[in-house]
Amino acid sequence: MADQIGLLFRNESGRVLATLIRLLGDFELAEDAVQDAFAAALVQWPSEGIPANPRAWLVNVGRHKAIDRLRRHMRFLAKREQIEADLMSDQRMGEWFPEDSAADSVVQDDVLRLIFTCCHPALPEEAQIALTLRTICGLTTNEIAKAFLVSEKTMAQRLVRAKAKIRDAGIPYQVPSRDVIADRLDGVLAVIYLIFTEGYAATSGPNLIRGELCREAIRLCRLLIDVMPDRAEANALLALMLLTDARREARTNPDGDAILLESQDRSRWDREQIAEGLGRIEQALHALVRPSTYAVQAAIAALHMRAPRYEDTDWAQIAALYEVLTRIHPSAVIELNHAVAVSMVDGPERALRLVNSIGKRGELNGYHMLPAVRGDLLRRLGRKDEAAAAYRLALAGVDLEPERRFLTARLEELS
Repeated sequence: MADQIGLLFRNESGRVLATLIRLLGDFELAEDAVQDAFAAALVQWPSEGIPANPRAWLVNVGRHKAIDRLRRHMRFLAKREQIEADLMSDQRMGEWFPEDSAADSVVQDDVLRLIFTCCHPALPEEAQIALTLRTICGLTTNEIAKAFLVSEKTMAQRLVRAKAKIRDAGIPYQVPSRDVIADRLDGVLAVIYLIFTEGYAATSGPNLIRGELCREAIRLCRLLIDVMPDRAEANALLALMLLTDARREARTNPDGDAILLESQDRSRWDREQIAEGLGRIEQALHALVRPSTYAVQAAIAALHMRAPRYEDTDWAQIAALYEVLTRIHPSAVIELNHAVAVSMVDGPERALRLVNSIGKRGELNGYHMLPAVRGDLLRRLGRKDEAAAAYRLALAGVDLEPERRFLTARLEELS
């Protein structure tokens, strides 16, 4: 039962939190209510059974727990009566959890509202990303701090300031009008892609993939396209996520260990998703005036999808597209991916020079994929001792168990 509740927490806590934030208008109160609701589930569900609609149960219990907290805390006394009246009214109940699941329209989707709140221009970009990782992806403050290469205390302070800014500035918890959406679209797309990447390659934990986050990001992008169907960039992002996610079932073995691209069983790729993704990227490329970040990444994913075998992959074109990507969106991580593609075209020696150049700049210090890629290139060059040292350095920065097992296996192969 505890495992089932844990799975529900991973799958549903983001949506439960989003709904409670809308109801309560306070991030911290809603976060406490979510914790209280799941604590109650751990006590009640083993004897009573899991309810037919767990999310509705959790929201309802969290709502009552929040009311109890409001009663206990004097600082909420002035607005307690109005909040309690709003939360207890039948009309409000119908708004927060409609009986008809089809009523999850764009305007009613609480997660999308939360994303627009997190992406308000009054918040710094790093705060937008951190809040999304915390509230929607469910990462701990320590995990987010590691992603930003700062201390846990520093990240905790940033999160507190961001939540206070939303509260004090009265930032509305809503999907804004179309003209405002256009101004915030880049930030919202970035956040949706962030949710997807955390699902596709988890930051930490026992599993390489968090499928529920991949599905949620794709769902949210579809909702956004419903609002703004003429925005090619949103279509390009959806194409990128569909094409990338199509490989999900082939990326791990039954033990949860990673299967590299060259060893994947391509018959397990989702052909329906691939077909939709290829169609959407064609539409986006025709509609865009100039190449965009998501469109180029989707074009790279499409090249992988079109290759019937790994040996048929058009690495020369992939390397060229990464060069385009580095020009329109300069990033050391993209340069690292470009170096991997170069190694498949010109060999590992030239790629190693590129990776060493990236490392000297120091932008990716603490990022485990830099020494991991370097170790792989050195291994292919037969420089075993240097490769082992690089793999050990990568291991020191890994929090994800499947990646740890993969790097450990590489070290064992070298010895």
